[in-house]
Amino acid sequence: MAPTTRISVIGLGYVCLPLAVALARHYPLIGFDIDQRRIDELKSGHDRTNEVEPEKLKATRLELTADTVKIVGQDVYIITVPTPVDITNRPDLAIVCAACRTVGKAMRKGAIVVLESTVYPGVTEDICGPELEKASGLKCGKDFFLGYSPERINPGDREHTVDRITKVVSGQTPEVAQKLAAIYGAITAGGAFVAHSIKTAEAAKVIENAQRDINIAFINEVATIFNRLGLSVYDVLDASRTKWNFLPFTPGLVGGHCIGVDPFYLADCAQRVGHHPEVILAGRRINDAMGGYVADRLARLLAGKGKAGAARVLVLGLTFKENVPDLRNSKVIDIIKGLKDWGHRVDVHDCWADPAEAEHEYGVKLVPSIDGASGYDALVGAVSHKDYASFSPSRFSELLKTDGIVADVKGMWRKLELPGGLTRWQL
Repeated sequence: MAPTTRISVIGLGYVCLPLAVALARHYPLIGFDIDQRRIDELKSGHDRTNEVEPEKLKATRLELTADTVKIVGQDVYIITVPTPVDITNRPDLAIVCAACRTVGKAMRKGAIVVLESTVYPGVTEDICGPELEKASGLKCGKDFFLGYSPERINPGDREHTVDRITKVVSGQTPEVAQKLAAIYGAITAGGAFVAHSIKTAEAAKVIENAQRDINIAFINEVATIFNRLGLSVYDVLDASRTKWNFLPFTPGLVGGHCIGVDPFYLADCAQRVGHHPEVILAGRRINDAMGGYVADRLARLLAGKGKAGAARVLVLGLTFKENVPDLRNSKVIDIIKGLKDWGHRVDVHDCWADPAEAEHEYGVKLVPSIDGASGYDALVGAVSHKDYASFSPSRFSELLKTDGIVADVKGMWRKLELPGGLTRWQL
């Protein structure tokens, strides 16, 4: 593709912003988002997702806007917006469809529209195509063309960045696929892989996350088994990993906007064609139950110490993974709700999360600081932020009563010798 190819990236969240900044090094690029507040903060050099460093954001040639007039007549539109599930865990494509309507009103003949959002096979052609046609009055496959390139951004990951990974691309025609391979190939050392078809690329993305979900579910299930046997799953995994082909998955809470959601897209697609996806849904059930399991185990330990209700519990971490501010679909809330259901008083601290967002999303008022905090009956290490993983033994003595419980969900303190009198619980 010529360096004059005009590209608009639609949506400037965790995924699209790093992509837009990378593309802006090679092409005239407009980053569009409907949230004017998001545009304003990015223009000031601040990215609340921490995916793009301030200096890179300030140096980029990326044009930022919330004005749809600015994206009229672009050559390529790349849509990367959230694809959540509804209350029944069915795919919710409302945001994708809205983005397609926005693009449809702006595009002109010859445009290429690429979807990056994770979807089930068929969404790009069967849903996005018709939405774009209705909004534009143009004919799909004649006046404009479709493409799909699954996003592979891993929040907080500074190794597998968009300029290093292999980008899968696909197009409605071989020519479109090659154009997209050239665009994406220009920004990444990992190169571009041209998939057989758009549906193939969609399927590849959705099984990537479903596979991880299933593997983690297996480890979570054996963790609960070993817990009953008085074994630490981490000790077992240390031994198992000495085999060259053992997969290095670990137990924990599976949330976020990808692994905790995308398998439902594959499951829904399977059911549409008459297949009941037993393994996929079993993995989801196991992983979704882990927060409640942790709360139940801790509540029973507290009851064994004569604290069946109204114990003071401090939960450390609310984001869906370590060292990121992303609160979407965090399963830590299941631990919090479970403990409250047992009658315990729960404080929550997170050194990365935005307090206003935590209260808006979950109704949780974060403790602003744990400096000087003390007298807790139990401490839950729910997210292994580096600030928590680096605790010294004396920190536990400060925070807990002398007979307190340390519930180490992530195994981040498993090799730390706790002060005498404290009880350790871990998966």
